[in-house]
Amino acid sequence: MSPSRRFRITLVLFVLAAFTAFYWFDLGQYLNLESLKTQQSLLTSYFDTHPLGFSLIYASIYVASAALSIPGATILTLASGAIFGFWWGLLLVSLSSSIGATLAFLGSRYLLRDTVQKKFKDKLEKVNAGIEKEGSFYLFTLRLVPLIPFFVINLVMGLTPMKTRTFFFVSQLGMLMGTIVYVNAGTQLANITSPRDILTPSLLFSFVLIGILPLISKWLLNRFKAGQHMKKFKKPKTFEQNMVVIGGGSAGLISAYIAAALKAKVVLIEKDKMGGDCLNTGCVPSKALIRSAKIFHQIKKAQEFGLEVSSAKVDFAKVMARVQNIISTIAPHDSQERYRGLGVECITGEARIISPYTVQVNDKIITTKNIVIATGAGPLIPPIPGLDTIPFLTSENIWSLKELPENLLVLGGGAIGCELAQSFSRLGSKVSLVEMSPRIMAKEDREVSTLIAQEFEKEGVQVFTSHKALSIEASVENSTQALVCETDGREVRIPFSHILVALGRKARVKGFGLEEMGVELAKNGTVAANEFLQTTNFPNIYACGDATGPFQFTHTASYQAWYVAVNSLFSPLKKFAVDYRVIPWCTYTDPEVARVGLSEQEAKEKGIPYQVARYEFSDLDRSITEGDTLGFVKILTPPKGDKILGVTIVGNHAGDLMAEYVAAMKHGLGMNKVLGTIHIYPTLAEANKNVAGVWKRQNAPQAILKFLEKFHAWRRS
Repeated sequence: MSPSRRFRITLVLFVLAAFTAFYWFDLGQYLNLESLKTQQSLLTSYFDTHPLGFSLIYASIYVASAALSIPGATILTLASGAIFGFWWGLLLVSLSSSIGATLAFLGSRYLLRDTVQKKFKDKLEKVNAGIEKEGSFYLFTLRLVPLIPFFVINLVMGLTPMKTRTFFFVSQLGMLMGTIVYVNAGTQLANITSPRDILTPSLLFSFVLIGILPLISKWLLNRFKAGQHMKKFKKPKTFEQNMVVIGGGSAGLISAYIAAALKAKVVLIEKDKMGGDCLNTGCVPSKALIRSAKIFHQIKKAQEFGLEVSSAKVDFAKVMARVQNIISTIAPHDSQERYRGLGVECITGEARIISPYTVQVNDKIITTKNIVIATGAGPLIPPIPGLDTIPFLTSENIWSLKELPENLLVLGGGAIGCELAQSFSRLGSKVSLVEMSPRIMAKEDREVSTLIAQEFEKEGVQVFTSHKALSIEASVENSTQALVCETDGREVRIPFSHILVALGRKARVKGFGLEEMGVELAKNGTVAANEFLQTTNFPNIYACGDATGPFQFTHTASYQAWYVAVNSLFSPLKKFAVDYRVIPWCTYTDPEVARVGLSEQEAKEKGIPYQVARYEFSDLDRSITEGDTLGFVKILTPPKGDKILGVTIVGNHAGDLMAEYVAAMKHGLGMNKVLGTIHIYPTLAEANKNVAGVWKRQNAPQAILKFLEKFHAWRRS
């Protein structure tokens, strides 16, 4: 047994012994008002005879009582005033109570914090962040409210990252007001018949009021700060609109739709095409292209299915025409006509925020109660020397291609880069994928990155990881272009005919008045917003979608839009904090990669204990009949628990299969519930039930099974 563990056990035994002794010897009989009154003259004479020694004994008893959370602090505090007088009693109690509370704080920290933090780490992240940021403020507030037992505060704060020094001094300051009241009451002990004589309803109310005063002050301070920004602008007496939404992508469309459904007056402004990036340059066109590429890839494997195909070729112009046709087919869903029919006033033009209450579009000035920034994001263009001297592709302009690139270099191994690299390779381009990190799809587990990279290599995509782009070399004379990279301390040149920059997306925050207004931006360049999606310095300006993040997914933008619409229309009467605990996503490579919650990589980094249940699609009947058995379902759960911490699915239709786990995690359903749900046979969804079966076998109660084995043997006899 380690010395640390031995000390912990000793400490626990000591605390238990102290509690046992306190109740066994009925020491509580000395910590009541009658006993104090009876012994007051005797205790006072002891103090008069031995002032320093008796003060030290009293302080030691008080410290021990507070440290062990033994009842009696009220009587001991009254005693200090009765025996020592106001000033000396106040000094003794103030120091003793703070020292005792700090010892209880340290005991809780030493015995429990590591265990609690590990077990509930995912839930405590927000709490820990709040304590580190404003822990002193909250501790001070709690200390001012006598209705909250102080020993509870000591023990709970010990489980947090609060510094010991901070806890001691803030506790001393926070408990001072209550200490003054009790010590002063102790000087008038003869007039007190019960503690209720001290804590009258009016005094309790005063304490509660004092306790919530810091919270009220904080709220008023935030209102004042916002008011300082808002007062620079003239507020209209009445407003033409309840909401003006800038941006007609997913976030803007949904927020406007919800506002109109709630019978608010709302204007939606879009300077380009309705539907935003998702419809016109993102999700829709990329998935249409992926589908064409996958069908051609499957045609080339037709013999595996007993089919003879004499010839098949790619007509790239028709492939891209199909992409545009699909965009046109879906476009009416996001059109101005549809949204006008839903009650939204739609305006085409460039919006400009003039004040927190007014937005200009074209030559029209609109007054509004709230403004929603839903301007999305655009491709991130790196400052690579030479890039600006050549035409380059991004996720926005690649859809204008009419001819298939002969030699496509994709810069970036994230979702966009991987999806388009595989698709163009399948359609016939020679594709090189360049990634600065040691692996592609770096947010996923290493085994996932490795599996996808291997599939790419099998299909002819050259994957260059750990390659840092240095510059572009272009020769007009020889009509050659190459990307110069550094890897392992040497330079390499990768030639290309076309280059696609797919290094992520940057929030659109310029050109519509944010700079002039002074709307705060986050460090990553997005619009800074609080948990209610209000901008940090203008409470009636909201932000959602890619413009604010933290996730740049269409479904997250739509999710945020609900909060923006409801919060803006009903604040301050009611507001809802956005909840990012269960955010799924999918990369539409072949096989698809979908995830929700923790990956194994993240669980290790955060020190969260877990166990893995895994099921391979190669064992699933439907996958075998489809001839598509690559991939797996991997579930992370706590050891010996059925709560779902995270799910990774790699395989055909992984994104569709993920919905079951998203619902389970959102509503607190565990693996037992998944296992007990009927899944249609034969479907890919059976993989979800089968992996739950794997989990069940891993956690089977061996002792009960051994008993049952003996029981059934007895039944056979």
